[in-house]
Amino acid sequence: MNFSTPPFPANATPHTTAFSAPAILSGSALVKTYGSSTALAGMDISIRAGESVAIMGASGSGKTTLLHTLAGITSPDSGRVDFQSPSGSVDVTAMNERDRSRLRREAFGFVFQQGLLIPELTAIENVALPLMLAGYPRREAEGRAQHWLAALGLAGMEARRIGELSGGQAQRVAIARAQVTGATVVFADEPTGALDSATSEDVLNALLGSTVGQGHALVIVTHDDAVAARCSRVIHLRDGRVLPSAQTAGSTGRAVSA
Repeated sequence: MNFSTPPFPANATPHTTAFSAPAILSGSALVKTYGSSTALAGMDISIRAGESVAIMGASGSGKTTLLHTLAGITSPDSGRVDFQSPSGSVDVTAMNERDRSRLRREAFGFVFQQGLLIPELTAIENVALPLMLAGYPRREAEGRAQHWLAALGLAGMEARRIGELSGGQAQRVAIARAQVTGATVVFADEPTGALDSATSEDVLNALLGSTVGQGHALVIVTHDDAVAARCSRVIHLRDGRVLPSAQTAGSTGRAVSA
């Protein structure tokens, strides 16, 4: 990230090369079961740099399991996940937990419905924490954190604790934390689910602008049709499978295969 770059556009559209770019992240023949329940049933999916992919489906359709599997949080029973790192293709499923943890810390970012921020820390401390854990000096970590907070409209709020922020402001802190390490793929699980419609739009603008607007990828699990409509691709799941007939594009993109 070039820290002299002006703030990203609020209404970001898919990066111009997204639909022709090679997959930056892909899952092949993914299977995951929990007892007698099948969460993923041989699923194939690919994510390209510069695109936003909404994953939709009823509860129990496999949405969160798919997100966690692509992100290396959950290991599939079979199949593989490949990530295109700067040094070449990496089989995420073949990594040990230490290497997967490092990959998640350095290449992936995460935004969840409740943010999962640490209430005892200030906004800037929450955002700087991933860099501090990676060994960055405090001054550099907080400098990067301050940049992202300012870019997301939170300048002047660095010293506030999470309980002193509105729901939308707290989610923007979570977005800043997801981006501060230079994540090339951001995974978001119902990031607007607890917000009103106006705040949801503001948070979605920030999320799209800081990912797609920078040429990175966004994978977002959502039940909200308005959120999905802003994404470049929408994937519908049922019983752990992609519904081929439901491969649709949001208002900013066009349909492409999973």
